[in-house]
Amino acid sequence: QASVSLGTVPNPATNKPEEDLNQAKFLIDTLGMLKEKTKGNLTQDESNLLDNLLYELRTQYISKMGGTVK
Repeated sequence: QASVSLGTVPNPATNKPEEDLNQAKFLIDTLGMLKEKTKGNLTQDESNLLDNLLYELRTQYISKMGGTVK
């Protein structure tokens, strides 16, 4: 859903790219919160997957915001 909100993946309902950066930030922040809340309860593979996903999403978000974060 974060990738859809960033416009990098087409919306499955419309098959068109859509961009909603406020929604993307909310979803990325939610994933970050889940990472903190599940610390110590994930396997190493799950933790690595979440870390990599958050890195990619945050990088895409910053790029869409023109290199600045509010």
